[in-house]
Amino acid sequence: MRTFSVIEGSANESAETTRFIESVSSSDLFNKAEPVVVTRAPGRLDVMGGIADYSGSLVLQLPIADATYVALQKSEARTLRIRSQKTRSIEIGLQNFDGPVEYEAARALFTKAENHWAAYVAGVFLVLMREKNTRFEKGASLMIHSTVPEGKGVASSAALEVAVMQAVTTAFGIEMDCRELATLCQKVENLVAGAPCGIMDQMTSACGEDNRLLELLCQPDQLLGALGIPDELELWGVDSGVRHAVSGSDYTVVRTAAFMGYRIIADLAGLRVTPAEAGKVSIEDPRWKGYLANITQLNFDENYLSTLPEIMKGDNFLSRYQGITDSVTSVQPEGEYLVRQATSHAVYENARVQSFASMLKNWQGIERAPDLGQLMFESHRSYSDCGLGAEATDLIVDLVRNSAANGLFGARITGGGSGGTVAILARASARATIEKLAIRFSEQTGYKPIIFSGSSPGACKFGHVRLKI
Repeated sequence: MRTFSVIEGSANESAETTRFIESVSSSDLFNKAEPVVVTRAPGRLDVMGGIADYSGSLVLQLPIADATYVALQKSEARTLRIRSQKTRSIEIGLQNFDGPVEYEAARALFTKAENHWAAYVAGVFLVLMREKNTRFEKGASLMIHSTVPEGKGVASSAALEVAVMQAVTTAFGIEMDCRELATLCQKVENLVAGAPCGIMDQMTSACGEDNRLLELLCQPDQLLGALGIPDELELWGVDSGVRHAVSGSDYTVVRTAAFMGYRIIADLAGLRVTPAEAGKVSIEDPRWKGYLANITQLNFDENYLSTLPEIMKGDNFLSRYQGITDSVTSVQPEGEYLVRQATSHAVYENARVQSFASMLKNWQGIERAPDLGQLMFESHRSYSDCGLGAEATDLIVDLVRNSAANGLFGARITGGGSGGTVAILARASARATIEKLAIRFSEQTGYKPIIFSGSSPGACKFGHVRLKI
């Protein structure tokens, strides 16, 4: 085993960090010529807000204990050698990105299922080339290890992007603050990987604080602070076993439907609408600044709710309204969209999150916990009404509802829905109750769920470790 010395940072942040650094020092991917930069970024538990992020909602997010680690060493050849400890590897010449190429052309490089994962890594270099005018005269070798499981709705892709971005900017001396780092990572996911996510995953992974809820107003990325979790409460995640992907059609359809609703409301409100490129419009909106979440419930209920169509065909919408303002989704002429529910969810969810945050800021004791839980149950039901539910996540929520006497207060599906993980609000020291719930779920479904517990700091709080091996 090769030895190593720490030039910057601490190699003893956690047992997982220590193990990863030891594996880096013994890997044949790296040599003694250049230092190796090690970074870490956590996944996240979506406590409240979820898919309303793209509509400008307030969201509350917890960085989880599970994280992605990246080790990066610069190399003379302009080649990216990327190796995952999950036995995946790929080599990509940086000349593929020179120009720099358009994002659409870059996406085409990663369309095959076996190499799509690399878009979240190599895409960081292209985004820096396009958005920061960075010229990479050298390439890099990257080793990746993650304890954030894929397809569980806990932001595994964001953790990967953020850890890679932190490593690249550190190794190549590119200066940016935490918020810009997160927004550039969102571009990696939207424009290179082709997944139409909002901003909350990347912001939480980059800027989150240990055991505190990141309070983020997604307009587009206003960090309002971090809310402490009362000592009487704990947050848990239970995996449903149904694979979730933010690039999936259900999530994309619901997102598109919400933007269709905003376009219709703009017409009803007399806002000026200008056709842009095919399928897109521009809206002058000094009233709501382009965000559904800024419409109050009262205004929405009185003036817009009943006018919105429950279901609308894409071709009918396009012939009447030309397009939507969303930059990463488009209305498909053959599609059918639940416009009223998707639009309502954005307005009502923002109100629910605002109430949830207010209760935490003005905490009056454990007696208020069921009120927090009720907001989570309402959020879950609204997800299902949008078409983003799943039998397995509904079962977990029902098991929580039936365990109120045992200190479980509320639960909701997280992230993009249609599977993934359920967030649970519980009384402190609820592990035994959560484990019993997982056993009951397993007995009824045959699937043994992953349980997520604990928290950890975001990538910017972790910083980096620089090694000489």
